[in-house]
Amino acid sequence: MKKNTLITCIVLLLSISIVSCKNNPKKEIKETPQISYTLDQSTSKVGWTGYKTTDKVPVKGEFKKITISNPKSSGNASKLLDGVEFSIPVSSIFSNNEDRDGKLQKFFFGIMDQTELLSGKITLKNESTGSLTVKMNAMSKSLPINYTFKDSKFTFSGTMNLDEWGGQAAIASINKVCENLHKGADGISKTWNEVEINASISVIKN
Repeated sequence: MKKNTLITCIVLLLSISIVSCKNNPKKEIKETPQISYTLDQSTSKVGWTGYKTTDKVPVKGEFKKITISNPKSSGNASKLLDGVEFSIPVSSIFSNNEDRDGKLQKFFFGIMDQTELLSGKITLKNESTGSLTVKMNAMSKSLPINYTFKDSKFTFSGTMNLDEWGGQAAIASINKVCENLHKGADGISKTWNEVEINASISVIKN
């Protein structure tokens, strides 16, 4: 009798155990969605500042068209600028002065060799500095830049010495055609070989 009772208890325990297992649903493992970022080409801006007269009066402008030729996505937004290749048609130059823009196209960029486009590549060195390789006048030279990444936006700047791109003839050409406009109070006409570059582009989350 005791033996039958023991067997009954064992069977009952096994039954409860099996039912209990069946009633415990498996927990679903939710995969964390992968977040990626890309550069928003529509927000890209490239501004420039040239200088005239011996007092170094600034002349500001921008390029209205910038194309990124190797768009990419990354899970790390702060690294997106690294390795970006770009091209800028000089015909998109804009300084809010149509006469000046025409002269810059014809008597500055037009004097240079193979410079219908400005092209190049951005390389980041660390969290605040990098370089901008620019092809102009059939020469590719490196321009040091400083940059920040804040509020999903890259902003960077650098100073071009046009002599490094063999720009002396182009500078002389634009200074000649703008001789009176580039004269200061001292009567000297001067166009500086320095051009400040300021650019920005935003990042979007996919």
